[in-house]
Amino acid sequence: MTPLHRRAFIRNALAAGVAVHSVPVWARGLSGFPPPDRELMAPVPGGRVYVRINGRLDGPRAPIIMLHGGPGGTHLSMMEGLALADERAVILYDQLGSGRSDHPTEPANWTVARFTDELEAVGQAVGVSRWHVLGHSWGGTVALEYGARHPARLAGLVLASPLISTRSWIADANALRAELPVDVQAALAACEPPRPATPACETATDVFYKEFNRREPERDSLKAYNAADKAAGGKGYNSDLYNRMWGSSEFVSTGALKDYDGEPLLARLDGKNTLFIDGQYDEARPVTLAAFAARVPGAEFAVVPGAAHGFFSDRPEEALGILRPWLREHDPVR
Repeated sequence: MTPLHRRAFIRNALAAGVAVHSVPVWARGLSGFPPPDRELMAPVPGGRVYVRINGRLDGPRAPIIMLHGGPGGTHLSMMEGLALADERAVILYDQLGSGRSDHPTEPANWTVARFTDELEAVGQAVGVSRWHVLGHSWGGTVALEYGARHPARLAGLVLASPLISTRSWIADANALRAELPVDVQAALAACEPPRPATPACETATDVFYKEFNRREPERDSLKAYNAADKAAGGKGYNSDLYNRMWGSSEFVSTGALKDYDGEPLLARLDGKNTLFIDGQYDEARPVTLAAFAARVPGAEFAVVPGAAHGFFSDRPEEALGILRPWLREHDPVR
């Protein structure tokens, strides 16, 4: 494992980071984000998913596809990544059951294997033979599975605050909630399933989220894009899908992922093209992710300073300042 420490981060950000434009991509346009160069509904196992592309798929640098978290999230959480479209194609999509994608109710769809097959189907639909795959949070689970199953398809694999195993995720959550005020800890303990959620539960969970999930308020540009996305037919976050796959509590998993263990897959990754990246205050704790990275010989590990779990929203310039040069270094020769 080769860590990217704060000094290296600052050097990378200044030398090859987001200061490519005088005005960042995410600050342009009416909604704050550029319109897609291409949109499609891609056929995948179980239905169709909404895909948007910015940049040239046949350009000189390998495309990157960015997988949102959840389960049940949407591509909106990855919109800051469009800043990379000045030098490579950026592909975002809503996973099946979320956002603008189809919303089937078939329980057989909600498996890790099907979501991994979905990612491969998106690649086939857009005609990409080799790409960088970045997965955030639950999207990191899908990226991990994909990296183990399709190593030849990868130019680079970025596991961003990933769910590697449910037991490690819950252990991190419990360690972090022990840092909260005693009354908040008591409220969270009183809310654990099978107890029904109450307004007090939501209030206590919000305290946890403000510390470790997202520390900065949502940008106006993202609010505007969210409104435009809903006007275009997007259904947004699917809480039912989240509950089916994870559960109703951040601290107890009761859904399909309750026994998930992707740790054995770490041994199947190619460390030479793998980056683990985390927020400084991430609910996927840096100490835990660093230990996972150490199990992948040659992999790199980086921390986005000042950010929590949603580091693309909290600190987009810093996050992209780490990601941009790493992607360049791992682009295949064309």
